[in-house]
Amino acid sequence: MTDPKLSILLPVRDEGVNLRIMLQILQAVLEIPHEVLVVCDSTEDSSIPVVQELQTHYPSHLQLVINDLGRGVVNAIRAGIAEARGEFVLIFAADEVGPVLAISDMLELADSGCQFVSCTRYAHGGRRLGGSLVGGILSRTANRLFHRMSGCVLTDATTGIKLFSRDIFDALNLEANPVGWAVAFEMSIKAQMLGLKLGEVPIVSIDRLYGGTSTFRLGPWVKEYMRWFWWGVRNLRKSNRRQDEPVHVRVPTPASLIGMGDRAPREK
Repeated sequence: MTDPKLSILLPVRDEGVNLRIMLQILQAVLEIPHEVLVVCDSTEDSSIPVVQELQTHYPSHLQLVINDLGRGVVNAIRAGIAEARGEFVLIFAADEVGPVLAISDMLELADSGCQFVSCTRYAHGGRRLGGSLVGGILSRTANRLFHRMSGCVLTDATTGIKLFSRDIFDALNLEANPVGWAVAFEMSIKAQMLGLKLGEVPIVSIDRLYGGTSTFRLGPWVKEYMRWFWWGVRNLRKSNRRQDEPVHVRVPTPASLIGMGDRAPREK
């Protein structure tokens, strides 16, 4: 197989059921050359037999990556990037179906020059459904405050749905502790501080549509996310990259969301 255009990283922990469904959806939706890298922290993960079973059926390259760098999403991303071959890398969770419909729009922004593209649940028609009630309230409130206080141009800095050029990854110099998806917050902040061309696509995020157990833990998550909240406020307010260039937004039309019609999504 020649190098694919897109490498999809799925950090998982015992997500066998969700992973089986997610891979079927990806297979149905994506037409571009791509690879899927499923990253597990342990050889005992229940997701592994599912990946091994589906490797013979998935038409694109499906690879199992064992993360030996330490537990957590941040280390899973590092391990996955080391194996990725695509021009662009997409990170998202196996328990979220909604973002799959946004992949084509994210790639359109990347092809137009955006080096870092994030999804948003809180602007341009995006929505967040399901998941922890407390986590949802904290996420929405924190993102709104951060957007206003820091000058961050992204309206949903904490979402884990990110697409970026593979060659910019080292410049992000990730330092987040392995707590939840705090690394995604760090990536949003540092992408703007680096002066990268940023893009944003609204999504309807449906958390754990097919069940499973969330890893959300209020105390550790709040502590780590608050660390990056105040770090970002301080550094973005001081940075001359604060709002030099507006974020490029691609809003899907209703027709494109359901796979009908040939009208292109609108870009702001």
